[in-house]
Amino acid sequence: MKQVFFAILSGLLLALGWPIFGFPFLLFFAFVPLLFAEFQIRNFSEKAVKWKVFGAAYLTFLIWNLITTYWIYFSTPFGGAFAILANSLLMSIVFLIYHIVAKRTGFSAASTFLVSLWMVFEQIHLNWDFSWPWLNLGNGFSEYHNLIQWYEYTGTFGGTLWIWLSNIMVFKALLLYREFKDKGIVYRGIVKLMLLIGIPIGLSYLIRYNYEIPSKRMEAVVLQPNINPYTEKYNTTDTRIGELLKELSREKITDSTSLLVAPETVFADGTVLSEFENSEAAFFGRQLVRNHENLSFLGGISFYQRFSDPSLVRPQSNRIGMNDWYDDYNSAFLISNFKNTQLYHKSKLVVGVENFPYQSLLRPLLGNIMIDLGGTVAMKTTQPEREVFQLDNGSLTAPIICYESVYGEYVTGYVQNGAQFLTIITNDAWWGDTPGHQQHLSYAKLRAIENRKAVVRSANTGISAFINPLGDVEKSLAYEERGSLKHDLVLNDEQTFYVKYGNYIARVAQFLALFIFLFAIVKYRRKRPA
Repeated sequence: MKQVFFAILSGLLLALGWPIFGFPFLLFFAFVPLLFAEFQIRNFSEKAVKWKVFGAAYLTFLIWNLITTYWIYFSTPFGGAFAILANSLLMSIVFLIYHIVAKRTGFSAASTFLVSLWMVFEQIHLNWDFSWPWLNLGNGFSEYHNLIQWYEYTGTFGGTLWIWLSNIMVFKALLLYREFKDKGIVYRGIVKLMLLIGIPIGLSYLIRYNYEIPSKRMEAVVLQPNINPYTEKYNTTDTRIGELLKELSREKITDSTSLLVAPETVFADGTVLSEFENSEAAFFGRQLVRNHENLSFLGGISFYQRFSDPSLVRPQSNRIGMNDWYDDYNSAFLISNFKNTQLYHKSKLVVGVENFPYQSLLRPLLGNIMIDLGGTVAMKTTQPEREVFQLDNGSLTAPIICYESVYGEYVTGYVQNGAQFLTIITNDAWWGDTPGHQQHLSYAKLRAIENRKAVVRSANTGISAFINPLGDVEKSLAYEERGSLKHDLVLNDEQTFYVKYGNYIARVAQFLALFIFLFAIVKYRRKRPA
């Protein structure tokens, strides 16, 4: 029962340390009870050791996932349950592999392996078809962004490393005190922990107060139409949406405004891609910019393209009959007075909603199922490169669509292509008034810091906001409030260390994890009796 208590305690500490309402300093020792439970099981249990470790880990991670991401349930009960149960399972497998290696190596090697393996897991979660990086540990400081201004050098993996090193230090001090009963161990451990936590915080504030925000600025307006996706969005014509956007834009737009932004799939009727220039979205886009010489309009739209030529079929194409397919797109478009229309198709897709993962393997087993999460159940078609939109005033922005904003290294691709600020268009209403939309906004602060770029965020039901390169929310529009925001945002041409080198910490972790794993296997086999 002690191990069960320790597992529950770790799960609660992780949840209570998580955004939006959590206190992130709890994360610095949240894994310690679980680590201690594993240590006791490994050294003092004789039966079903692996199952006990797995059970304790699963209990911890299930509590953490359930409390922090329960809101997925509000869009789809099945999808929410699957995400919580599956992610808890994957985390538990990572911890079980650590247990297996820990039995065959010393404390230092096992601890290094655990930290490295966890970062390998987070890196995989950023890139594979079942991607769900919402609970990657470095995200845990998003509400206390003044503590992690050094993310411009490390990205969120720096935060993951910070959390794990602190937990390992506390755990080691606990084991040493348990063995030697020396209070000096506790005192030295407290000093070391304070230095490990305090030095990065001090560096963060030093970076913040020495950072000079670029002087070049541009006026932008974001629109928040507040259309309920369950009762209004897909029953409202693009014509009515266009009229609403015109009404909202009149509240704030001036002759100095360079960019007007509307949220993800604000035009949701379903427009034929090849006929976009004759669509309602294009018509209203031109109406919005027509009377303002330097104004550009960026908005979201649902596209599709139907075809019968088998040579055009791609893995993401949707079949609806014999020799009858269509490609479905969740896209952003930019219309201006002096440039051709620019398009970008969302390319980081929500698993089970916009993307059928590993369909060659799973479709024969599951059939053509998709989870109803986000208002659409069709496979989305993506594009290989991160498109950058150029405004009439010459400025360049990243058209980031919803879920894409959770991916740190992915977003740097826009900046590498020249983006001077980040534009995020999203529709967070599927989760209701829960921490989901608040966490999504909070994670945008991390992208601002990593890239040192201002963020313009237009959300259908909120929270729309302007975020500066230091991660501060300078203006925002509350959830379920219809309206618009105007602000002078910063333009920045420089690229941070993280933009240039990406998730290098995770790449080092991959090497360490593989090396220690192979070392443990070889050492174990050599010790086995002939």
